[in-house]
Amino acid sequence: MQCKRIEVENFRNITHASVEFSPQVNLLLGDNAQGKTNLLEAIALQAIGKSFRGAKDAELIRFGQTQARVTLDYADDVRDMRLVTVLEAGKRRKTEQNGLPVRRASELVGGLRVVLFCPEHLSIIKSGPELRRNFLDVAISQLKPMYLTSLQRYNKILKERNRLLKNAAEDASAMKTLRDTIDIWSAQLAHEGAIIARYRVWYVQQVNAAAREVFADMTGGGEIPEMTYDGSCHMERPEDYLDAAAVEQSLLRLLTTSHDREIGATYTLWGPHKDDIAITLNGVCARVYASQGQQRSLALAMKLAEGEISRKLCGDYPVFLFDDVQCELDSKRRDYLVNKIRDKQVILTTCEPSEMQRMTDARVVRVSGGEFSG
Repeated sequence: MQCKRIEVENFRNITHASVEFSPQVNLLLGDNAQGKTNLLEAIALQAIGKSFRGAKDAELIRFGQTQARVTLDYADDVRDMRLVTVLEAGKRRKTEQNGLPVRRASELVGGLRVVLFCPEHLSIIKSGPELRRNFLDVAISQLKPMYLTSLQRYNKILKERNRLLKNAAEDASAMKTLRDTIDIWSAQLAHEGAIIARYRVWYVQQVNAAAREVFADMTGGGEIPEMTYDGSCHMERPEDYLDAAAVEQSLLRLLTTSHDREIGATYTLWGPHKDDIAITLNGVCARVYASQGQQRSLALAMKLAEGEISRKLCGDYPVFLFDDVQCELDSKRRDYLVNKIRDKQVILTTCEPSEMQRMTDARVVRVSGGEFSG
């Protein structure tokens, strides 16, 4: 899979840019705040259907303009594809694939597969569970469209259920509405939640095996990481979450027998939105006991493992998008990363000219003030 060319108009600080990519390493070189990450964001928007920085569509449009456009040409082993996305202030985003409208995210996500690695991801081990859940959601959605569909449904149901709980906590007159309807929402939430949990457990098993291999290769094999799904549904073992019917039953029981506790909290206390990945190194909690270097090695192993899983399931590597992660890695890990990406398409940003010496075969694109040259 390869990104061939991107054209961007009025996106963030970019007035207009047209960049063609090498099928191997592409280095976006420039000082901070010049537009390097903005170009990666535009590519990722076409792949995962949203800004990886959490921005709303209106925030992606260049200041003073009313419309932004991103045109991306990419290819897999079968055909060439063109994605065109138009963002317009006050209107719904429009995306076309080879001239045909894309109406749902599930029609878009997974076409262009990417692995995004930015400095935030280096904290995936020591951070809270939200970052690890997001890692799972982005990775699985690109491989399993049904997962994304269930995740979208789940989030809508969760939002409505939380609204009922919050209203009941703040206004006694809303209690009747909650009593009359919450079990209906709970049943729907349990159904979608069980589907999500099953996919997540399956993926954690895949990433555990792949990341172990990468980590051993990186460190010499003296340390053993272990990643397991840490669910909130009171299943006895992580693999029990593969039984969707049993998970749905367990989650529904929790959601229908603890209304008073949830009203007190004003939000839903159980379900995939509360789940996590438990990560150990040599049998102890990596978040608490691993050194910063070990944590970063684990994070790098997880991201490279994401790419290996994508290749294994889809037949080719995804496109790797690395946003200024080299400056956060020591020399040993930088060298390892460079060696691992040589046979893959990589688009990476850096403000350090010395990276050109590490990546002598890279196509270098210089970035300044939202302009791209080279």
